[in-house]
Amino acid sequence: MLEKVAVLALPPVAVFELGVLCELFGYDRTDEGLPAYEFSVCSVGGRPVRTHAGFSLSPSHDLTPAEDADLVAVVPNNDDQDPDPEVLEVLRRAHARGAWVMSVCTGAFALGAAGLLDGRRCTTHWRHTDRLAARFPTARVDPDVLYVADGNILTSAGTAAAVDCGLHLIRQEQGSAVATQIARRMVMPPHRDGGQAQFIETPLQPIQCETLQPVLAAVMASLDRPHSVETMAAQAHMAPRTFARRFRAETGATPHDWLTNQRVLLARRLLEDSELGVDTIAVRCGFGSAATLRHHFGHRLGTTPQAYRSTFKTRAA
Repeated sequence: MLEKVAVLALPPVAVFELGVLCELFGYDRTDEGLPAYEFSVCSVGGRPVRTHAGFSLSPSHDLTPAEDADLVAVVPNNDDQDPDPEVLEVLRRAHARGAWVMSVCTGAFALGAAGLLDGRRCTTHWRHTDRLAARFPTARVDPDVLYVADGNILTSAGTAAAVDCGLHLIRQEQGSAVATQIARRMVMPPHRDGGQAQFIETPLQPIQCETLQPVLAAVMASLDRPHSVETMAAQAHMAPRTFARRFRAETGATPHDWLTNQRVLLARRLLEDSELGVDTIAVRCGFGSAATLRHHFGHRLGTTPQAYRSTFKTRAA
């Protein structure tokens, strides 16, 4: 059962992320028929810990509560250096005895330093996924999800994704009814569709490259028209095979993948900023049909065009 929760506050503590864990597990909601958790915020030696916001907090515990906690969670910290060896040992022991071990955002770097991500699927904030993968090459980093549960190791993406991860754990341990009630108290959906790819702001502009820039610019200006390796190669005055090799060398993607990505990006902008219907947007972006747009949208963003619009559409005040 999930009864005892210990949060490791490592400097500099990210205040909002710590607050998410306090909101999920630190409130007594027994008067509403919800379970209570024995909740502890811990630091090495119980010493005060500075926060990224410029003030310090004074945890009421050293690392002792983490030794028998059902959940040991790590909030974002200075991920440029490994945490105190004492922290790493606490994380390893928690995992070894079968406790849940959870990281919030860049707290995943602490789990990596403890060796808990080796061979595991995991995630972190999308801005840091490449660095996490480079630092811990045996970890299987997934940049396109809100959270990952791999065995008893939980990793969540940026900021609010900790809510999704925490509610998932509560749902697993105490059922959907409890998770839904807590989500309702927090004015949050019990479950969000899609992944953090929905929230990554990617500029709609051609990649700066050495020789193919004019071709990319011309394609970007006419995404509603048919394009292929052959037509783009003709614009570059190259043979298709030569063009495809040069394209990958300069952009890091195949022509088809790059073109599809640009069309999805344009569709995102039109869904956010226009009143156009999905069928019209599909034509404007070069997909031809709403079915094709939905296919590529789901594959790349893990959601539907309509769901994306309902979440992100700018509304006039």
